[in-house]
Amino acid sequence: MVSEKVLVVDDEVKLLAVVKDYLAVEGYEVYTADRGKKAIELFREIKPDFVILDLMLPDLSGEEICKILRTESDVPILMLTAKSGEADKINGLYIGADDYLTKPFSPRELVGRVRAILRRTKGNVMVADILSFNNSDLEIDLPKHEVKKKGETVYLTPNEYNILVALAQNPQRIFSRSQLISIALGYDFEGYDRTIDTHVKNIRQKIEDDIKDPKYIVTVYGVGYKFVGNSHD
Repeated sequence: MVSEKVLVVDDEVKLLAVVKDYLAVEGYEVYTADRGKKAIELFREIKPDFVILDLMLPDLSGEEICKILRTESDVPILMLTAKSGEADKINGLYIGADDYLTKPFSPRELVGRVRAILRRTKGNVMVADILSFNNSDLEIDLPKHEVKKKGETVYLTPNEYNILVALAQNPQRIFSRSQLISIALGYDFEGYDRTIDTHVKNIRQKIEDDIKDPKYIVTVYGVGYKFVGNSHD
């Protein structure tokens, strides 16, 4: 897994939490700030490899922060904004941003942008394209969004796939239901968190030999779920 440090700056606490979860799943070390001054202090302390920066902050604007960071570092910067005008985007790129994402956005698209920019700027080695477990009993082809059980294609819904990938990319890590909701359904989901239980039940029916004795997704009572399949190269 990658281990770059990412600083996320936004005054929306719920959005910060979701973006942090998504990036953490990909293996990034994530730091957050909800104010501009705090972001600059944290930037100088941790020296991140990537910055995700909202333009609209209560104390300093994203443009001001970007200009300050550019005097100190050439770190890649991805701007977030509710503005969609072409002039705003051009201005953001002009002052030193590497890319621009307009709210509302898909957290998966944001992660994709981060990976692409880091690959381009640093030539990083990304995560494996195919995850294989229990002597190829279960395989997940990430580029194709394809899951196979004993060589046969398993058809998962988008939400089921997102949950399975999040768990499988982080074996033995315990995810709470709220974390899985953020990853699979997005930070604006307002439903009941037990929805995750239904999704996990459906996934188990598709990938487990015995749903009463699961070998992949196990319940951590009172906490959430974790993936326990054995990977191999």
